[in-house]
Amino acid sequence: MSDLINGFCPERLQNIRTWQQRYVDERKYAGSSVLIHRHGNEAFFNAVGSRNIEEDLPFTRDTSVRIYSMTKPITSVAIMMLAEKGLFHLDAPVSTFIPGFADMEALVPGAERIDQTEPSVSPTLHQLLTHTSGLSYPFNPGVLSRAMDQEDLLFKPNQGDLGAMVDKLAGYPLAFQPGTRWEYSVGIDVLGRVVEVVSGKSLADFFEQEIFAPLGMTETAFAVPAGTGDRFASLYTPLEGDAMALNSARTGGETLRLTDRHGQSPFESAKMHSGGGGLVGTLDDYMRFAEMLRRGGTCDGGRLLSPKTLDFMMRNHLPGDIASMGPQSFAEQPMEGMGFGLGGAVVLDPGRARSAGSVGDFSWGGMASTFFWIDRQEDMSVVFFTQLSPSSSYPSRSELKALVHAAMVA
Repeated sequence: MSDLINGFCPERLQNIRTWQQRYVDERKYAGSSVLIHRHGNEAFFNAVGSRNIEEDLPFTRDTSVRIYSMTKPITSVAIMMLAEKGLFHLDAPVSTFIPGFADMEALVPGAERIDQTEPSVSPTLHQLLTHTSGLSYPFNPGVLSRAMDQEDLLFKPNQGDLGAMVDKLAGYPLAFQPGTRWEYSVGIDVLGRVVEVVSGKSLADFFEQEIFAPLGMTETAFAVPAGTGDRFASLYTPLEGDAMALNSARTGGETLRLTDRHGQSPFESAKMHSGGGGLVGTLDDYMRFAEMLRRGGTCDGGRLLSPKTLDFMMRNHLPGDIASMGPQSFAEQPMEGMGFGLGGAVVLDPGRARSAGSVGDFSWGGMASTFFWIDRQEDMSVVFFTQLSPSSSYPSRSELKALVHAAMVA
């Protein structure tokens, strides 16, 4: 056997390359990249396929992608940075910062119309962080989701001002009484607006000044940074029609339908600062963020959070696993054996989650099938980039975790 690379067997790491190439050869993904750090050092990198099939451009290390919901952990860190300054506590109702959420209504159990409601308390910041607030997404099933879908309440890059969109959202009832269920939602977008209100800065400025600059994340932003050019990857979908319309998704025929590309993308002139899904960035940039989490809040540019705060964020904040809270929604992770912390999922039982890993693994993904996880037991961070929506199309995340753990022999 060849000398180990930070505890990885080189021959077994080759299986990751083979797996990535198979996804390209089978036209599941146009291209992808994987980066693994262990003990603070790079242990593996590989990129395959195309970032743009139409122009035959390769998927490279510096390819810029839509990270969608991998924005959520960054917004959650921003909230906790402000909480560490004593500017609020997590049980504060969101109406303290956004008055439109006062005097809330929630749908009655079994509601069939959006006007079948009862009085509700305002969700707390903690409920927004943990997706137990009663908010939803347009692509989920249910009465509220259908109403959101009709009004296109999705915080897209071309949908204008964050504050105006949050105020519009506040005019809708909650899907359920806060704290009673788990449902993946735009709650983190609302928290992005809380960051703006409390800090007095736009979310873009807060991210840039307080997170990206200290971490050296020079190519991550809400709009594709100037000079990126054709490094911005195309987005594909196996669905007929809208790549986000999961409730009416149809497959068949072409598996890599083009849905967005450089030169024509709303992400190139984004005005909406979506803390739930608005960022674009590069592989090494996101690894800098993941490594900050693994290292307990510190980075070369200083300290963003205390180790105690990171420990708190990576604990399970639900009464049990996600599945125990009756979810009816789409999610970026399995629900059995998985808890939820602040900004990401937490492995409670790898056996019940049916995926290799360590208890306490912290992870999340994005709608374009991107994924990251940190394993503090193994002192490891992994980032996977591709551009295919929706992320539920293939089981690539659990397959990648199995490949990585199979290669780790020391």
